Amino acid sequence: NIQVERKLVTSKTFSFSNNYKQESVMSKVYTVKDVEKHNKEDDCWIIVKDNVFDVTSFLSEHPGGKRILLKVAGTDATKQFNNYHNNEIFHKYSNEKICIGKINNRSENNNNNNNNNNSDNSDTFGEGIPYSDPYWYYGFLSPYYNDSHKRFRATVRNFVDTEIKPFVEEWDEAGTYPKELHEKAYKAGIYAAIWPEEYGGTPPENFDVFHDLILIDELCRCGAGGVLWSCFFAFGIALPPILSVGSDYLKNKVARDVITGKKIMSLAVTEPYAGSDVAGLETTAVRDGDYFIVNGEKKFITGGMKADYYTTAVRTGGKGMKGVSLLLIEKNMPGVSVRRMKTQGWLSSNTAYIMFDNVRVPVKNLIGKENDGFKPIMHNFNHERFVFAAMSNRYSRVCVEESIKFARSRITFKKRLIDHQVIRHKIAEMVRRIETTHAHLEQIAYQMKHNINQRKLGGIIALVKVQATKTMEFCTREASQIFGGASCIRSGVGS
Repeated sequence: NIQVERKLVTSKTFSFSNNYKQESVMSKVYTVKDVEKHNKEDDCWIIVKDNVFDVTSFLSEHPGGKRILLKVAGTDATKQFNNYHNNEIFHKYSNEKICIGKINNRSENNNNNNNNNNSDNSDTFGEGIPYSDPYWYYGFLSPYYNDSHKRFRATVRNFVDTEIKPFVEEWDEAGTYPKELHEKAYKAGIYAAIWPEEYGGTPPENFDVFHDLILIDELCRCGAGGVLWSCFFAFGIALPPILSVGSDYLKNKVARDVITGKKIMSLAVTEPYAGSDVAGLETTAVRDGDYFIVNGEKKFITGGMKADYYTTAVRTGGKGMKGVSLLLIEKNMPGVSVRRMKTQGWLSSNTAYIMFDNVRVPVKNLIGKENDGFKPIMHNFNHERFVFAAMSNRYSRVCVEESIKFARSRITFKKRLIDHQVIRHKIAEMVRRIETTHAHLEQIAYQMKHNINQRKLGGIIALVKVQATKTMEFCTREASQIFGGASCIRSGVGS
């Protein structure tokens, strides 16, 4: 795994956006007639979305073979491109040397049209694909959001569009992501947005739970759960017990380094023998003077391969919830061994299986009181479920957005796929469920903002998680039906 990560970080392919530009791309302007002259195998140009590409040297590298490109040599191949590729591929090659310029006038006219469209309602935000964003992005009124939320929304979106979305497919295929993404996100003002300033947090002006909802929602536009949980969300369930019930020693030891992205932290609760049944866990911690001797195993630990610290649930007392404690265990402690678990999805989640073999953990690493660790674990679940619900609902929106984009460009039976009534019915039903779920999320966020008792919130948060995940299940199925066979391939328009 270390070798894979080193290769990933040093590879030019995986560099961040500041190395991902070709400033000369827009320097030349051509006409359609200019492009028409370059229509042979040894001199092949095409137009895609008003950009001009010299694909002569790329013919032999094209994944679909050179004949596909030669069929459209010297012409506008935008329609054919949209049938096989998504926008990320377009943006990637628009920043490569094969992009040699733009078509005269057409792009300028398009920009003017876009500006005119935006001027109709200056309070809109995003690409404008119907229902691909929450209602208030389209100029609808809401009692929950103000200018601070709008500024934060723009900050997160810019980071996702420039530093995450262009690279997630390659990160997933490599099974990991560059470790510096943590600190890069911190410097951008989003990594520590929900954390206290005294430990390095960078909350937006007048921070509330709706900033948190925006953060989750906007991050999840990238569609890469492995990156999101390993980098952004895992420490969000590992650190709170230390901040809520941990000693000043533990807070000073880990909080600032974790919040600023210098160190990585994961929650280690699930075991081979006990998953949701937290009270039944079997990892033991036996007191030996100033140490606990820890023995046991933890399974499905998201981000565990990269983590420096583990907030670990152990058994220090008798059976049941009253015998559970929390310990801070450091990865470099003798007796801790970690191995990678291969996951079906979330390919870059760095999910780990952790073994503790007579690990000596200082008593001062006890989080809260001995035998009283069950309660902070349960309180932690509320926000974790809220994250999962918001995440799932945004994934459903991604399904709607990509389905609409695809159906607008795909031609079947001599008309656009979007013009078939059955496709419109599918999209409408997807949207109905998404908007209902989002309203439920906002209701819960409002209660959280006003500090409603965590125990009281547990039931409705569990219900919204069920609602959101069932919505996502439905939307992924319907999107797969719209995309057809392309939805089964991890490349091209279905990626």
